[in-house]
Amino acid sequence: MTAAHSSATKNGWKTAKVNAASAVSTPARRMALKTPRSMTETESYPDREGVRYGVIDTPTGPISIAADKESLIEITLGGGPRIDARLTGVGRDAKKQLAEYLRGKRRVFDLPLLMSAPTFTARVLAEVESIPFGETRSYGEVAELIGSPRAARAIGQAVGSNPLPIVIPCHRVLAARRKLGGFGGGHDALDWKRYLLALEESDWVE
Repeated sequence: MTAAHSSATKNGWKTAKVNAASAVSTPARRMALKTPRSMTETESYPDREGVRYGVIDTPTGPISIAADKESLIEITLGGGPRIDARLTGVGRDAKKQLAEYLRGKRRVFDLPLLMSAPTFTARVLAEVESIPFGETRSYGEVAELIGSPRAARAIGQAVGSNPLPIVIPCHRVLAARRKLGGFGGGHDALDWKRYLLALEESDWVE
């Protein structure tokens, strides 16, 4: 089954449902990933000095964000801390830009990002970050683009570990023959992937 997009606006949010296809393409400015500071996968964000949380409630579920004074650190779709602090600086900008994207008012993000990742994963996510709004790539295409044509499965694992979904648009990476593939975006992950692809009027095959 081929799936794609029909949109409407409800309470200010752009909503999407599967029924018709139309791809949108626009150039995207590549954002530079900041050099990671000391941070590990087991580190607890609530214990990090200066980290604040915010929550965006959407028709698809909550989006939790974590940011410190300098960088956006984490985005969790459909889960994460329900703390909704008074965000300042980068956190406030991230919340505003994500809300604009979900309302269909933004296609490119302009935020300083911070993440800790192995070299291969960082290369993959940098390539994924460059996929424009409304376009998609397959895992195999991303593998070719980073010079590792036999690493499609490893690409999937790297994309699945993305700590900053939407801003680093891992939902734009599909399996071969435009099949939906997997998604590591959080709770009800594939529902989020379908929603984000439909929001951007991209098509895929279930």
